[in-house]
Amino acid sequence: MKAQITIGHEASGTPVQFDIKELLATRLLVQGNSGSGKSHLLRRLLEESSQMVQQVVIDPEGDFTSLAEEFGHIVIDAAAYSAAEIEALARRIREHRASVVLALEGLEVEQQIRCAAQFIAALFDAPREHWFPALVVVDEAQMFAPSVAGEIAEDTRRMTLGAMTNLMCRGRKRGLAGVVATQRLAKLAKNVAAEASNFLMGRTFLDIDMVRAADLLGMERRQAERIRELERGYFLALGPAISRRPVAVKIGPVKSGKKDDVGGLMPMPAQGPADMEALLTQDLAAEAAKANPAPPPPPAPPIEAVEQSIARSEEAPAGTADAAPQTDVQERIAAIIKELAGSEDAAFQSASSQYQSFLARCRRERIIGPMPDMQVFRRDFAIAGAQLDDLNEATRARILQLAGQVEEDLLAPWLVIASAAHAGETEVDEDALARAYGTSSPGRIRRLLDHLEKQGVIVVREDFGGVRTIMVPGLEGISAS
Repeated sequence: MKAQITIGHEASGTPVQFDIKELLATRLLVQGNSGSGKSHLLRRLLEESSQMVQQVVIDPEGDFTSLAEEFGHIVIDAAAYSAAEIEALARRIREHRASVVLALEGLEVEQQIRCAAQFIAALFDAPREHWFPALVVVDEAQMFAPSVAGEIAEDTRRMTLGAMTNLMCRGRKRGLAGVVATQRLAKLAKNVAAEASNFLMGRTFLDIDMVRAADLLGMERRQAERIRELERGYFLALGPAISRRPVAVKIGPVKSGKKDDVGGLMPMPAQGPADMEALLTQDLAAEAAKANPAPPPPPAPPIEAVEQSIARSEEAPAGTADAAPQTDVQERIAAIIKELAGSEDAAFQSASSQYQSFLARCRRERIIGPMPDMQVFRRDFAIAGAQLDDLNEATRARILQLAGQVEEDLLAPWLVIASAAHAGETEVDEDALARAYGTSSPGRIRRLLDHLEKQGVIVVREDFGGVRTIMVPGLEGISAS
C-alpha cells in the first residue's frame, strides 16, 4: 500500500511528501498562532491519509465534524454520554478500527479536559489484540497537556497530563501515534512536546515560542525571526517522516470544512439607519415577553464569607444540634464509598472513573456538603475494599499507621495483604488482590509483590517446596501465604 501523501509544496513547486508509516512510529507536533493555518494543516493531513490509517480526532471547537460528510468519520457528541459510556466507546473504537471525531464543544472547559483524558486513557488501555495502528490528533493540545495547572483543578491536570504523556511516550507500542497541535509551545508540557520527532512550525510572534520552535527545528536562535515572517498557511517542516532538513511548505487545499472565511470581509448591509433601527426595535417587547427568561440566581456569597462559615462549622463543639446533619452526611458518603468498593463494575475502573462515579452517585442522592477530594476518596475506597471496618479499633489503627509507608497507587492491594496477614489466613485471596489492584493479569500481580517487597512493606519467603509466605513487617507473628 502507498504510504506517502503530499502535504503541500515548496516555493519552487516541489511537492512535500509525508510518510504515514514513519509518522506512526515518530509522532508529530504542530505549532502556530491563531490564524496561521494550523487547523487547515491538520485537515489536509487527515483527508489525505483517511484511506490509509484509522483516525481519532480530539476536537474541542467542533472544527473537524465536517470530516463525516466527505470521509465517513463518526462524530461522537461528548455531551450526550456519561464518563463510563465514553470509555466504553473508546474501547469499541479500537476494537472495530472506526475513524471518529470526539466533539467536545458542548462541554465546559474542565469537563472537556476530563472527558478527553478518560477517552485517551481508555484508548491506551485497550486489550493487546486491539492494538491496531491509529493516528490520534489532539487539537489545542495546550488545554490537555498544560505546563502549569492554571485555573483547572490539580487532580484534573494530573489526569489529563498522565493520559497525554502515555499517548506520546508509550503509545507507539500500542499502535497509537500522537499528533498534537498547539498555539503556544510555552504552554505545552515539555515531556509531551519532547516525544515528537516531526515538526511543523507555523507563524508565531512571542519570543519564547519562537526560540523553542527554533531549538526543535535545529536552527540557530538568530534564525528564529524566520518563524515570525511566515505567511498564513506556510509551515517550516522537519522530521524523519517529512524532511531531513527544515523546508518551508505551503499546505495544499482541502475538501471538507467551512467554505466561508470567517476572518475575511463581506459587504455591509444595504439598509439605511432608520430601516436598521426598525429591524432592531420592532416587536421587541413581545419577543422579550415570549422568551420569559427565568430570574437570575442570587449572587454567590463572597469567598471570605464562605471561608468564615467553614471555619465556624469546624470550630463548633461536638454534640451540638448542627453536628447531627453533618454526621449523617459523612455516614452516607462512607456508605456510598463502601458500596462502590464492593461493586464488580468499579473494581477494574481507573481511579478517576471511580471518583466520577462516586460524585455522580452523591448528586443523585442529593447529598449536600463538603465532598472528599480525589486523594481522600482513593484512601477511603482502598480501606473499604479491604474491609478494615470489620477489625477492632487497635488493629485497624496499627494497619493504617503502617499504610503511611505505602505508595498511594499501591495502598489498596497492600491493605488486602495486611488484612489477610492479621487474620492469619493460610493464603491471600488472589481474586481480592486482583480486584484491589484493578488487573486480571497474574504477571502484574507478581510484579506488584516484587515491587512491594523492594519497598520494604512486605516480606516474601518461598521454601524449597515452592510454598510462598507473605509477611507484613510491623504485624509480627501474623503471616499469610
